[in-house]
Amino acid sequence: MSTLEDIRGAILGRNSLIYLQTWEEERAVKILEGFAQKLFKGELPVTVWTCVGGLRGHVEAPEATDPVAAIRAALGRPGRGFFLFKDLAEHMDRPDVVRALRDAYRELGSERFFFLISPRVEMPSTLEKEVYLVEMGLPGEKELLQLTTGLGRSYGQDPLHPELASELPVALKGLTTNEARHALHRVFRTAGTAGDKLRQVFLEKAHIVRKSGLLEFVPPEARLDDIGGLDNLKDWLVRRQRLFTREALGADIPVPKGMLVMGVSGCGKSFAAKAVSALWKVPLYRLDMSLVFSGAFGSPETAFHKALRTIESLAPGILWIDEIENSLGMDDAGRGDSVNSQIFSAFLTWMQEKPPLIFVAATANRIEALPAEVIRKGRFDQIYFVDLPSDEERLKIFEIHLKRHGADLSNIDFDVLRVSTQGWNGAEIEQAVKAARVDAYDDGRPLGMDHLTANTASIVPLSKTMAEQIKKIRAWAVRRATPASSHSRLA
Repeated sequence: MSTLEDIRGAILGRNSLIYLQTWEEERAVKILEGFAQKLFKGELPVTVWTCVGGLRGHVEAPEATDPVAAIRAALGRPGRGFFLFKDLAEHMDRPDVVRALRDAYRELGSERFFFLISPRVEMPSTLEKEVYLVEMGLPGEKELLQLTTGLGRSYGQDPLHPELASELPVALKGLTTNEARHALHRVFRTAGTAGDKLRQVFLEKAHIVRKSGLLEFVPPEARLDDIGGLDNLKDWLVRRQRLFTREALGADIPVPKGMLVMGVSGCGKSFAAKAVSALWKVPLYRLDMSLVFSGAFGSPETAFHKALRTIESLAPGILWIDEIENSLGMDDAGRGDSVNSQIFSAFLTWMQEKPPLIFVAATANRIEALPAEVIRKGRFDQIYFVDLPSDEERLKIFEIHLKRHGADLSNIDFDVLRVSTQGWNGAEIEQAVKAARVDAYDDGRPLGMDHLTANTASIVPLSKTMAEQIKKIRAWAVRRATPASSHSRLA
């Protein structure tokens, strides 16, 4: 049920005490003024109370800054109308305020309504049966489009660029009206492409998730072209780029729900999760489960619920859960303690009921530690296994990192690198190139083959130190996961 329908239902049901849980006082006032016009035939019998200004509007009592005095003043004026109490929730610990509201519930009748506005629900148990609670949702695409068009006009952008007109209202979802307005000012003051302007909205959302403390905004800097190999996974992401849109959702096309990428450590699982954001032009948020379990944000269950509610409000978006087997607190047998089990159950339920434009990108190193309920079909669209890179893929990874560090590729003997790095993963290749760049800088000359040779000779790859574990992972993945690369041994 939408916010407007919920408020309308409360009014039709003659609920005289209505609690609006929202940060947006101005937007709440405008919505209620609209209802007042419809209900009272063009009149605007709306009165607003604050603890500083008293009653202002249809009923004037500026001296009534005390909540009990304000309630009595409102009840003492006959006639119909809406009374909006902005600061009343802060006084709910006073017995006289509670008594005044309970008396008002009986006296208001069917044409006067008290609205209590607050971002937090502060309600004593003695009032629960009299008060109708409405959790006022954030502005929808229609409201955001109107705001975007209006501000665009003030900046001389009328009509808006078609791409902005279609993408901005969706990108702004999850923001309050004021937050959206701040983001739009940045958008219209930013020169560049439509993508550059959309990035300003992502920065505003990054500010919001920083305040939540549990989520981290990950800038969309990783690109698919920066991944050497994983062609099956990249092809899957490219094919679903147009499906993760409002248009596809409106056309009743199944929207991608999520992917689980498991496999050998250091082979690009996390980088692949990050690359989805830049490809789909959707913000990526990493959930730090260590903070969930830390107790700094209340009980783990409460903190986890808060994080999921935050990511829902920011849709469309991508939720990244790194090393999901550790995040959910499971041991090798897929068991956890009572708290972990409750969070695990909450996560499964949320995966089934989450908004369609929230995509979950999860990674795992020990997928055998995940319960079957997580990896069964329907939770994730696809489960990919990332293996050690093939000869061709290793050379591509070398090329990517060497170019990034300004090396002259014509002076690099790739055949030698192919032979000397058998069994290496991508992280080891990256580290070898970085170390070679440091040596070259210390020598005062360009990065060369001798620097690479010296550093590749000093690295013992994970495939040797963790050979048994990698063999176990590969054995599990056979017929259970799709190879992320066509060159994988499982392909």
